[in-house]
Amino acid sequence: MFKRIVFAALLVTSGSAMASKDLSNIPLVWSPTQSFAEFGAVDLNGIGKVKVQFNGFTDVRKNPALIAENHEKEPARQVTTKDNVAAYVTDHVKDTFSKAGINVVDSGGDVIVSGEIRDFFVNETDQYVGNVTVYVTMTNQAGKVLWQGVAGGGANNFGRSYKADNYYETLSNAVLKLSNSMLNSQGFRSAMLAP
Repeated sequence: MFKRIVFAALLVTSGSAMASKDLSNIPLVWSPTQSFAEFGAVDLNGIGKVKVQFNGFTDVRKNPALIAENHEKEPARQVTTKDNVAAYVTDHVKDTFSKAGINVVDSGGDVIVSGEIRDFFVNETDQYVGNVTVYVTMTNQAGKVLWQGVAGGGANNFGRSYKADNYYETLSNAVLKLSNSMLNSQGFRSAMLAP
């Protein structure tokens, strides 16, 4: 009987510890619940053969480790990452462009895309609300600026409170939306044809 009581107490203790697990220095995991196609078609007319090179985004946020906050209780619980947000966003935008039919190259691009990550964050109250914002610069091989502008992607998600998987899904969907926003920007598209 004593063993059962101790075991039950351990279960309760471990259950409450799991419920309030601290989400500090978590890895960034690519886990979209949406597909790129859900955001609508991308017209590749004229831009499908342009070689697009990404020089990598830089993270200019004040706190590069902070990626989310849960505001259901006070004080807010923070979510931080040990991973490189700039590399994460760059890699997944490149991959999404490539899967959309854009000719993404590692070097020798007709146009070179770089950018500053201004926002990469999820606010959680009764749902997960994520935003990714990048100030994008496109140049030709000679370094001439062809276009600069802000591109963003947002995503909403429901799920259990303060769960890493829900933050991953929200941020991943927001990066997909960011990629779609870039490819459907008239200025971005026109600049691809400028060199």
